[in-house]
Amino acid sequence: MGSRHQVGPHRATTLQGVGLLLHEPIDEMAASDPRRPALYFLGGTVTFGELSARTKRVAAALRHRTGPGDRVAIIGENHPSWVEAYYGVPRAGRILVFLNHRLAAAELAAIVDRSGATMVVGPRAELDRIQPSPTTAHDSIPTYIDLDEWERMGDGGAGKEREPERGPDREQDPDGGPSFPDEPIWLIYTSGTTGSPKGATLTHRNVAASLVASAHGRPIGPDDVFLHPFPLCHVAGYNVVRNLAAGRPVVLMDRFAPGEFISLTSRYQVTKTTMAATMLSSLLDHLEAHAEGRPALASLEGIAYGAAPMPPTLLRRAFAELGIDFSQGYGMTELAGNAVFLGIEEHRHALAGAEHLLTAAGRPAPNVEVRVLDEDGHDVATGRPGEIVIRGDQVMAGYWGDAETTKAAFTQGWFHTGDIGVFDADGVLSVVDRKKDVIVTGAENVSSREVEEEILRSCPEVREVAVVAVPDPHWGENVCAVIVLRAGATLPPDVLVGRVRERLAGFKAPRHVVEVDELARNSLGKLLKQDLRRWLADRPSVIGPRL
Repeated sequence: MGSRHQVGPHRATTLQGVGLLLHEPIDEMAASDPRRPALYFLGGTVTFGELSARTKRVAAALRHRTGPGDRVAIIGENHPSWVEAYYGVPRAGRILVFLNHRLAAAELAAIVDRSGATMVVGPRAELDRIQPSPTTAHDSIPTYIDLDEWERMGDGGAGKEREPERGPDREQDPDGGPSFPDEPIWLIYTSGTTGSPKGATLTHRNVAASLVASAHGRPIGPDDVFLHPFPLCHVAGYNVVRNLAAGRPVVLMDRFAPGEFISLTSRYQVTKTTMAATMLSSLLDHLEAHAEGRPALASLEGIAYGAAPMPPTLLRRAFAELGIDFSQGYGMTELAGNAVFLGIEEHRHALAGAEHLLTAAGRPAPNVEVRVLDEDGHDVATGRPGEIVIRGDQVMAGYWGDAETTKAAFTQGWFHTGDIGVFDADGVLSVVDRKKDVIVTGAENVSSREVEEEILRSCPEVREVAVVAVPDPHWGENVCAVIVLRAGATLPPDVLVGRVRERLAGFKAPRHVVEVDELARNSLGKLLKQDLRRWLADRPSVIGPRL
């Protein structure tokens, strides 16, 4: 029997408990219980009534200041303005572009340029970093809105620069917003093997289907309080949306810090959270050094993970020291979140002796189809590896402005994840390798080819380079550059890293540099990165200290 797993219909006929339009659940909560807390941030509280009202006013202001389908970008650390933008921008019939503030200025400018954003929102310091590309036409330079002006927009004090659109073919809600479930709402750029960011285009329906999948894989209880430690510029922000859709409050951290995490958990009696391996490791190390913080976590019942591989040793340590439940989800930006889940019971079995489950991804959600295919596109036998392909309503609409890459990513409606997986006889999926050479370090995705190209551009001493992942107990993976220098050239590792940091975000810069005489290639000249990874794994001493 082949490895094709359909646990539910391809097209969900209903999305029970979740509105097809992103803003519908918060509007319903605002109508029924407007004083219920929706967000806690830096000691302040935003109620559902306030959140709904502000998103309506933001949408009204955007309809006057931008055109239908315009892209509105947002940048900065976590802040309620992000959540208002999650809802308010799509409510206006515009598309929200997520900007990662950790990217270098040139990278940010390129994404703004590529997305065609007509407005950029964020703290003034971040806006000042984003400069138009030299190739950008003058009339396409976006309007920059700082947080003070955004706050006035949410308060209803925005200036009016154009009349709101109307049309007989455009169905409107009472405040003029769109009501098309398949209309794009979010544009999130993700790194891939091509080296240039690709804009995953997500619709109302995509996100709604993702919430339905998560409701199955990570149920939300009637008394849950969720703490969100991830940057809201990642697709992980869908966890905020899914908890708000369930009427449960969300505690936002501006940035993760273990001491602050403990303090907020105690203050708001947090019951659930989600973490990357690096966050969990930091939390456990903090508790080891500050044992008095343990009682403050008494309300915490469960931790979900999935942004990066979770080392089994770390998972065992966390279970032993925290005594709470764990779950995980497998997904990606193109899936609007997670589509495959390993639940609490499977984790309990794994930690009780079913070792193979410690590295499993889990089972597909009921509204998701998953297959594992060979290179010819045929289902492989159970227990055999192949590429993971997924079909369902939560799969993105495509890559923004890139029809060729979109076409290559789909085959008859099936999205090719680029990951290599195996289904066991019980229908549990394990991800065994990445077909795409993407390095996941501290929950950030790094394109190996992008780093390779920047090293070659900025380091004339380098003749060849291969960038691969090496394991790290804290960050999950580190970026390692294996270089071949030109004859007679010398290049200290710290100089190489410094040059890359000038051109790319800090997390993309190599943490290890290894010099070799040649790189292994096959008869066609293709670089054998898998062999290189094995070679490094067998010789940990050559990797050297972390830079």
